[in-house]
Amino acid sequence: MTALPVDDGPRAPVSVLAAAFLFNLGQGVLRPALPLYLHRSFAANYRMVNAIPVVFGAGKWIAGLPTGYLLDRLGCSLMIWGLLLIALIDLASIMTSTYGIFLGLRGLGGVGWAMFATVATTAVVDVPTAQRRGRAVSLLLMSETSGLLVGSAAGGWLYEGLGATSPFVFEAACMLVAAVVVARSASLPASPAAPPRASRGRGRLGAILRTPGVLLMGVTSGTLVMIQTGVLVFLFPLYLVTRGGISPRAAGFLISLGVLGRLLALWLGGIASDRWGRMRVLAPGLLAYGATLGSLPLLTDQAALGVCSLAIGVTAGVVAPLPAALVGDQVAPPLRGVAIGWLRMMSDTGQILGPLAMGALADAADLSAPFLLGATLLALTACRCRVGAMATAAAGRGGS
Repeated sequence: MTALPVDDGPRAPVSVLAAAFLFNLGQGVLRPALPLYLHRSFAANYRMVNAIPVVFGAGKWIAGLPTGYLLDRLGCSLMIWGLLLIALIDLASIMTSTYGIFLGLRGLGGVGWAMFATVATTAVVDVPTAQRRGRAVSLLLMSETSGLLVGSAAGGWLYEGLGATSPFVFEAACMLVAAVVVARSASLPASPAAPPRASRGRGRLGAILRTPGVLLMGVTSGTLVMIQTGVLVFLFPLYLVTRGGISPRAAGFLISLGVLGRLLALWLGGIASDRWGRMRVLAPGLLAYGATLGSLPLLTDQAALGVCSLAIGVTAGVVAPLPAALVGDQVAPPLRGVAIGWLRMMSDTGQILGPLAMGALADAADLSAPFLLGATLLALTACRCRVGAMATAAAGRGGS
């Protein structure tokens, strides 16, 4: 976990980046249209709407680790099957008139999401040179964020202009095009190298979790996603309107500032960690993220809230690519598929628990409480990362 020299080695596979953009473009188009479709087709109440992301996250959580194990046998074709599964589910979703079936289909969509995302992340962190791994993960996240940004802006227009089912058809088309892009790529291996006999079977996950830094990165990734989904996605817009006293349109603009800041900072986090080392960027980045998040309840002025939203996006973007990059540094290539699958499962745990825990805290205490708790969790994680880095460095000096 020391500083890594910068070189001009191989970069992230372009086909994976293009597929990630198309994948998230479809997801982004569907995101604003899905609640409207539920209300129109099933007369869904708020509880029925909120059940969709829960079952989707559960599908991702269930499939993340098994996908890592299947990667040894199926290779990058697993990514294609995930894309095709989501396309089929989109088409099946608009053909059902039963909410229970629709809910189950969205859960299967989470399985397809895990199949694509786990393999895509593994392909990116598997670049031969660690000196470019941080930037490779950053490029993947930038592709994902760009797709979501464009898709979210177009989703409402498609729903209103082309019909209620058009976002589902558009997402299915994006998945099919992404599958073609991946299938025609010559830069992706059909299957990864087989792991050593001693590392096969159940012992692989144990060996991965005993690798220095891996367990800590799983907790860090889960914490980041928990704050992102539980605080920023669901409660931040509510805070801007109720506490900041601004209009929903202005709140949307301030939130877009945060997305823009995250998009710009993703590259900064990757290249800084490649140059100076993962932990040297991660620990200060987590502290800065926590400081900006914790200062939000002190602000009410619209200009100050805009600056704070931008700062939150920047600090979140700096640290976002580092857990996956560090896991790629620490884990041997034959074990990276399982390691990334486990890391994704930890992230999905945060996605499921974040809205539930932070929403309950806001109801029980105050709307500012989740922001303060998130800041505290980030500070504690930063301290643990710093202690872990120091312990690893001391062990290295002792061994030498």
